[in-house]
Amino acid sequence: MKLLRRKEGPSLDARLAALVEAADLGEGRLPEPAVSAALAVAERAGARRGLSLDHTVAALAGATGSGKSSLYNALAGSELAAVGVTRPTTSTAQAAVWDGSGRAGEPAGPLLDWLDVPLRHPAAGDPALSGLVLLDLPDHDSIRLTHRLEVDRLVELVDLLVWVVDPQKYADAALHERYLRRLAGHRDVTLVVLNQVDRLPPSTVGRCLDDLGRLLAEDGLAGVPVLPVSARTGEGMEELRVALGRRVAERRAWSARLSADVAAAADRLAAGEAPRPPVTGAGDVRGPVGAVTRFDVAAGAGSGPERRLTRALGEAGGVPLVVEAVAKGHRHRAVAATGWPPTRWVRKLRPDPLGRLRIGTRGTGEITGRTSVPAATAGQRAQVETAVRDVAEAAAAGLPAPWAAAVRQAARAGADDLADAVDRAVARTSTAATRRPRWWRAVGVLQWLVFAVTVAGGLWLAALFAMDYLRLPAPPPPTAGPVPWPTALLLGGALAGVLVALLSRLAAWAGGRRRARRTGRALRAAIAEVADEYVLAPVAAERDRYARFTEAVTRARA
Repeated sequence: MKLLRRKEGPSLDARLAALVEAADLGEGRLPEPAVSAALAVAERAGARRGLSLDHTVAALAGATGSGKSSLYNALAGSELAAVGVTRPTTSTAQAAVWDGSGRAGEPAGPLLDWLDVPLRHPAAGDPALSGLVLLDLPDHDSIRLTHRLEVDRLVELVDLLVWVVDPQKYADAALHERYLRRLAGHRDVTLVVLNQVDRLPPSTVGRCLDDLGRLLAEDGLAGVPVLPVSARTGEGMEELRVALGRRVAERRAWSARLSADVAAAADRLAAGEAPRPPVTGAGDVRGPVGAVTRFDVAAGAGSGPERRLTRALGEAGGVPLVVEAVAKGHRHRAVAATGWPPTRWVRKLRPDPLGRLRIGTRGTGEITGRTSVPAATAGQRAQVETAVRDVAEAAAAGLPAPWAAAVRQAARAGADDLADAVDRAVARTSTAATRRPRWWRAVGVLQWLVFAVTVAGGLWLAALFAMDYLRLPAPPPPTAGPVPWPTALLLGGALAGVLVALLSRLAAWAGGRRRARRTGRALRAAIAEVADEYVLAPVAAERDRYARFTEAVTRARA
């Protein structure tokens, strides 16, 4: 069965769905009673709309001696309830039913079963009240706790609330603080009856009504109908019947009640409060939801807190040390690859600066376990903690306390894994710094050719020396100008090898600086991704959850 739509705003179905969504989003962030109360409202609404919608359940509620049972009997047209003056006489709720089946022939029995009201009476026939189910509740100020609990239970369930007061106790604090102020948002389903006006002098009835209206306005119920009635003399009874008949004929009290319940539950979710009777204040107070400001979590982007977090993680992860090792390691490997072959072994005796850090020196350049980058100092760890806290505080700014606490918790949730994640990012990113440029191989081949020329010249000279030593005839060596070719090959090869080695070292120094700069940028980007994954993204997810919560609450309130 589809629900009626209000003149403006979403349907009751949509508002109920929004309330459930808001409660689900608030779970674990808001007080459990507030979430449970919102889900209970949704469950209650689902149960009520599945029962007879052609019946309107109105409850007569009031204090001891207010005459609500007399009013109940007068409306029902028979003595259904015992009447007392100074002590509670109604111990359990009872129902008077007009036209035992609804307009569509749907009986009221299942509805009263859901209300758990076993005592039921057929009321005197009155076509104007056809479809009315009138409950006579126990006294809300009864000395018996079971009476008060029964009133509290049914006040949460009925479609229309008729508060019966008398001239002596209409200002009773228990009524206003425990019920009326708490139900300020239910003005559309509330009537107030000032009973026993026959006991007042005619000249004071108006002043009493004005004072009662003032108190109701302070409770947030301005505009609620206040009807002067005397159940004993019948004064005002016709006006009360007309008011009840109008509400019954509209067949909308149930949806108006559920709509008010949804709005109240959404208000409590927004305020992060459990349902409770207020002791101060008045009016339909709605807790602030707050606007969600943009929070940039892009890697390496954002405002100061995000940059400070990336910088603090980089320093704690040893990025400056690794960048320096990259430059030194590049020069070390360049000399070993392009130096003069006879002297390369000397360079290989020295440890690789990146090898000391266990970064990209074995096999494919990948390592297992942690690197040997020194662990962060106490000061560096403190800087990381401060940066995480600054990010959390910036993201939590302007949020209600429960959601701000959730944002702070989300920022700290991955703190224990940050150090390992940064170390893995450093190892993974720095491995690229060990790749050998192509020119090293070309220069290495050249050096070996030059070395071969040098060796050839040396061997040639050695052969000539040996033949001369043995006094054997030796062919005259060819010359390159005044210099014999063996000598030219030996000295030229040696000089060429040294010169190529020096030029290669100069190129390696410049290349090491470039590679260190590139590695530094890559490391900062990788650590920014770690910061995003472990800190910024959880914070952003929590803020997005709050944004969806505020949207759902706004829809539920509409």
